[in-house]
Parts: sequence; C-alpha cells; structure tokens
Amino acid sequence: MTADQEKTWFGQPRGLTILFLTNMWEFFSYYGMRTLLVYYMTKHLLFAQEKSSFIYGSYTATAYFTPILGGIIADRWLGKRKAVIIGGSVMAIGHFLMAFEPLFYLALATIALGNGLFLPSLPSQINDLYRADDPRRWRAYNIYYVGLNIGGFLAPLICGTLGEMYGWHYGFGAAGVGMFAGLIIYVAGRNYLPAEAPKQTILLSAVVDEARGNQGILWLLLWGSASRRLFSAAPMSRLGTLSRCGRTRGLIALWAGSSSR
Repeated sequence: MTADQEKTWFGQPRGLTILFLTNMWEFFSYYGMRTLLVYYMTKHLLFAQEKSSFIYGSYTATAYFTPILGGIIADRWLGKRKAVIIGGSVMAIGHFLMAFEPLFYLALATIALGNGLFLPSLPSQINDLYRADDPRRWRAYNIYYVGLNIGGFLAPLICGTLGEMYGWHYGFGAAGVGMFAGLIIYVAGRNYLPAEAPKQTILLSAVVDEARGNQGILWLLLWGSASRRLFSAAPMSRLGTLSRCGRTRGLIALWAGSSSR
C-alpha cells in the first residue's frame, strides 16, 4: 500500500497516533510517581533527606539500566509487542503497589523492571510504520516526542496535586491509572501497528559473545547513566527534575530504539 492509499490520521499512519498516546500516558505515570517520590519518603515515611535522595538516585539509575537488558530480551525472545504489554502491565502493578507502605521497595523494583521491557520496545516501532524512502518518517519522531512532553507536563500537575491535597496514595493511584490507560490504547490499536519481523533463533552463547565484544561501550554507557542518576539525586524542584530527567530518558529511548531494530 502506498502512502497515498493508506488510511492516515493528520497525514501520518494511524499507528503513530497509537504509539503517541501510549507513550504519553506512560510518561504521565512514570513522572507522576517520581514527582511524589522524595516528598512521600520525607513527609510520610519520615526518611532522612540523605536516605531519600539515595533511594531516589538508586531507583532512577536502575530504571535507566534495565532497558539495556530489556531491549535484548525483547529483540531476541519476546518481540516488541509482547515486551510493551508485559512491561506496561508490570509497571501498572508497581504503581498500584505504591499505595501500600510495606510494599514500597517492591513497588520501586517492579516499576524499574517493567520499564526495562517497555521503554526500548515502544519507540523502536515507529520506523517500521514507514518505507525507507518515506519523507514523513523523520517528522514522526518529532510528533512522537510531543506526546512524551505532554505526559511529562501533565504528570506533576495532576499527580502532584492529588498527592498533596488529597493524599499520597491518590497521586500514586493516578499514575497507575495513566499506565493502565496507555496499555488499553496500545492493545486496542494493535491492528494499526506494524507487523513484527520474525525473531532470529540465536544461541545464548552467541549473545554472551556479542556482549563481551562490546563490553567497553556497554560499561561506559552504564557508568554514565548510573553515575548521573546517583550523583544528581540531591533535592531539586519538581520542574527541574522533570526537565533534566526527561531529556536524558529521551536520549536513552532513541539509543535503545535504534539498537533493537
């Protein structure tokens, strides 16, 4: 089917709208929870500021590390669609677990693990919506990241307001609802998404050998991501947190997306 014959929304493949909305709600949930995280630990759990900052930095560093492994798992075994659905479901469960204080650490680990499968698998589907010579492809990434910014902008306004005025668990619950909404949109619009290429059957030993051959680049990337999260975990304003973390996460999403294709 040619670009003139296909059904489009606003001049782009309908699948781009599905990915746009899914990504928007995922960022709403992710940053909605992070907006409340340090305040929740210091004001409700009564953690010291140093401990809260360390937990925040460790959590965000883990959330940036897991997409590297999640991308490999999605690329080799699960496939992009299953990885998005499983990862999004795990993240939604983690957000709802935040409502229970005894499960606080389990909730953080669950969200970070789900993010590992979800994050690299969603943007890597954009390129498959277009032919190699389609001029709309490059603009598609700009449109996609508008959804990222919308979700990140709304998250502190809605989740932060609910958490501060009505209770922390309402804010965390809103983040879980956002993730669940993104999953519903993704599953409902799966017919508009590109078909997945057949997964290659690769022995585990071959994957290990490939990782060893690129271990220098891998460790450099891991150190850069983790150290930035750990050493920049000092108290900061919500707006500053959102803008700085949003830019870094977008870059990692682009890297993960390109590596999984």
